[in-house]
Amino acid sequence: MTTQEQRQGKLRSADEVAASVRSGDRIEFGFALGQPDLFDQALAARRQSLEGVTIRAALSLRPRQVIECDREQRHFINENWHFSGYDRKQAEQGLVSYVPFNFGEGPALYRRHLSVDLVVIKTAPMDAHGHFNFGASNAYTRAICDTAKRIVVETCPAMPVCYGVENTVHVSEIDAVIEGSDAPLPELPAAPMGDTDRQVADYILRELSDGACLQIGIGGMPNAVCSAIAQSGLRDLGIHTEMFVDGMVDLIDAGKVTGRNKQTHPGKVVFTFVVGSRRAYDFLDGNEQCMSLPVDLTNLPAKVAENRNVVSINNCMQIDLSGQVASESSGHRHVSGTGGQLQFVRGAFMSEGGKSFICLSSRHKTRHGKEVSRIVPELAGGTVVTTPRTDVMYVVTEYGIVNLKGKSVSERAHALISIAHPDDRDALHEAA
Repeated sequence: MTTQEQRQGKLRSADEVAASVRSGDRIEFGFALGQPDLFDQALAARRQSLEGVTIRAALSLRPRQVIECDREQRHFINENWHFSGYDRKQAEQGLVSYVPFNFGEGPALYRRHLSVDLVVIKTAPMDAHGHFNFGASNAYTRAICDTAKRIVVETCPAMPVCYGVENTVHVSEIDAVIEGSDAPLPELPAAPMGDTDRQVADYILRELSDGACLQIGIGGMPNAVCSAIAQSGLRDLGIHTEMFVDGMVDLIDAGKVTGRNKQTHPGKVVFTFVVGSRRAYDFLDGNEQCMSLPVDLTNLPAKVAENRNVVSINNCMQIDLSGQVASESSGHRHVSGTGGQLQFVRGAFMSEGGKSFICLSSRHKTRHGKEVSRIVPELAGGTVVTTPRTDVMYVVTEYGIVNLKGKSVSERAHALISIAHPDDRDALHEAA
C-alpha cells in the first residue's frame, strides 16, 4: 500500500476523532504552534459526555475551546508546561495548572515517566515520502509520539517545513489524519525596543567577540541585542538556541551568522521551536541552513557546552541582592515557566569561553502605576527562583553590567546595588 493510500484510509473528521475519547483519558495537545484547532473545538463540543479528561499543552497562542467552553462544569483538567499570556489568565481563574520542568528534560520525562492515551498535533501536510513534519514545534513532540497509545495529526498548509532530527512522524505510525484549515498561524510580533533595552544591549555587545555561539531569548531586550549585533562589526557568529526569534533573521540577513566556528552542526542555525511573525515562519520553511532538533539536543547543559564561546542572553523579572533570579513568577502568581533559562546559563558556563547574561530593567511599573525596583533585598513570598545564585554570571541593567561569579554575598549586594536605579540605591544599601 502506498503512503497516499495509507493516508487516504486514515482520513477522519475532527468529530470522529473526538468521539473516540473516553472519560479519564490523558490527551496531549502539543507545544505552541503545534496545538490542534479543529480537534480542540470538536472535543469541547463533547464535554458533557466526558469526565476527568486531562489535557496537557504548552504556550497556547489561541484561546483553547476545551477551556473556554468548560469554565463552569470542569469536565477537563488542563495542565501546562509553559504559560503564554492566555494561559496565565486562565491559571489565575483556576482553569490551568502549571507543571514545573526544565525544558530540555521534556523528551526523557515522556519516555520514562508519563502515559499518553492520545496525542493530537498540528503538522505540515504529508510529504512525498509519507512524513508529517512538526514544523515550528519540535521540542518534545517525537517523544510524545513514542509514548502515546494513539497518534493523530491535524494538518496545516501554513506550517513551515523545517529540516532536522526527530522532527516528523510517518503515516504508518499514526491512527488518523484530520485535514486542517488553511488559516494562517498565530503570530507573536517582536516586542518594541526602548532606550533601556538599547542600553542593556550596548553593555552586552562589549562582551561579545567574533565566532560566539548565541542563544537569545524572547522580549524587547534580546531583540535589542539582535539589532545591535546586526549593526556591529561582529562576524562568523553561530546560533544554537531553543527559540528562533525574529531578530535572528536580521542577524542572518546581515551576514553576521556563518556558524563556521561551531563544534556541533557547523554552518547550521540550530533551534527547537519558533514563535514569531510570518517573516520568521517563511524564513525557516524549507531552509537548509536551519536545523530543528528535539529539545534535549538543544537545551541540556552538556549539549550546549559542546560548542565553544556560547553566549546565553535571557530576561528576568526580579533579582535579589544575593543573586537569586526570578523569571517565571511574581509571588504566588505564575507568569511563564522555567523553560530553558537555567540549562543555558549552566551550559554557557560549562562552554569553553562561554558567558551568560541575565537582563532586566532597573525598575518596572506596578499595576497601579508605581515604579519599583527589580533589584530587591529579598524575593516576595511564593516567588519561584528560576536560576539559583550559584549559577548566575553577568547581570545587566541600563545602569551597568556586573559579574557575580566568585563574589561573596556582600560583594554581590554591592555589585547589584551599583546597577540599580540611582533613586533606589540608598534604600537597598540600608536593607542589605
